[in-house]
Amino acid sequence: MSTHTRTATCLIDISADKSVSLPVFIGGEFSLIGIKYPDVWTAAAITFLVSADGVNYANLLDDAGTEVSKTVTASQYRELDSAEFKSAIYLKIRSGTAATPVEQAADREFTLIQRRYIAR
Repeated sequence: MSTHTRTATCLIDISADKSVSLPVFIGGEFSLIGIKYPDVWTAAAITFLVSADGVNYANLLDDAGTEVSKTVTASQYRELDSAEFKSAIYLKIRSGTAATPVEQAADREFTLIQRRYIAR
């Protein structure tokens, strides 16, 4: 039996003068594996808010209880550890941290890359 990989992309954006994106559905058969950063970015790391129901969101924390944070490099593609997001059904991206959110100067668009393995 071989494995076939399918990928899907979705866009998520942070509007001007905001620090948190609208939610995007990442549950289902696909695993989140990568992110393409916007071409321009007001300096800040990104952190994530996750939800199981699309209504109640919480900060995504690692095993040590620290917010999962990624450094943004404009126009770059970065791999994500799908294990960090395995319990999330919905996702929001935050510019900055919960304690120090950073409003973006203009609309910013991220591309999320997801993968699904299909046995053949």
